[in-house]
Amino acid sequence: MSKTILITGGSGFLGSNLCKKLIQDENIKIICVDNNYSGSFENVSDLSNNPRFKFIEHDVIYPLEINEKIDEIYNLACPASPVWYQGDKAIFTTKTCVLGAINMLELAKKNNAKILQASTSEVYGEPLVHPQNENYRGNVNPIGIRACYDEGKRCAESLFFDYNRIFGVKIKVIRIFNTYGPMMDSKDGRVVSNFICQALKNEDLTIYGNGSQTRSFCYVDDLIDAIIKTMATNDDFLGPINLGNPDEFTINELAQLVKEKINNNLNITYNPLPADDPTQRKPDITLAKKILNWEPKVKLSQGLDRTIEYFAKKINPKENK
Repeated sequence: MSKTILITGGSGFLGSNLCKKLIQDENIKIICVDNNYSGSFENVSDLSNNPRFKFIEHDVIYPLEINEKIDEIYNLACPASPVWYQGDKAIFTTKTCVLGAINMLELAKKNNAKILQASTSEVYGEPLVHPQNENYRGNVNPIGIRACYDEGKRCAESLFFDYNRIFGVKIKVIRIFNTYGPMMDSKDGRVVSNFICQALKNEDLTIYGNGSQTRSFCYVDDLIDAIIKTMATNDDFLGPINLGNPDEFTINELAQLVKEKINNNLNITYNPLPADDPTQRKPDITLAKKILNWEPKVKLSQGLDRTIEYFAKKINPKENK
């Protein structure tokens, strides 16, 4: 049976990977929606000649009119890196989280469509519980420089559950932990892309803080698999559900691994840790294992090799044909 799926944030890092995975099913039509603020049409340009793919340039802050039946909505639209969501874009980010959620929920209600909200591990803030499971309510600074994103995503989760309770909208809420892989933006400030691009340019690797803070890095193919599995769950499963790789590494360990793979002679420079930057982040994926029968397959070393290959072609295209 044919299905029409709308993906907001569809030209971004996760959205473009999701578009490319879903369109492999010949019974699926994709409507990709993005304002190209932190995404890029280039990420999905190879799909533009596919008759089952349609791109709409639109900002989800404003209502979206679609003149065809939508079966599923993946709401991925939002800047997901401090480089994009802080400073003078903070209010824009909150609007994207909150108004974007409302507009997509209204579209789902109108179409009786299932809708998935891409929430984030940032809802846990600076966690006092480690690892973090879905019952932990978080430790977020509501007036800090990251609050536009952290609290925006928390509000979006609230809206999703209220639309389910009040209107019966079929929802799924996922909480995404650090993800990396091809289609990342080299300038988005994420630690994996930062280190790889600096190393490929023979620049010092920049660490913020002393490097002892930890992250759990999930390769994008594993995450996309989990997102699709979550959308396919029964309607009585709403979430939230943690999606990420529970293998935990310090930032110093990550830097050393990137050096070993690209140039072991590079130096590391240390800068002050930004305000409200969490010092620990590790998902408890017990629920994902139980409900989705899912856990990540790609180890960090293997995923870094693939990501380095992607960025090498972007940075030095003539040398990496």
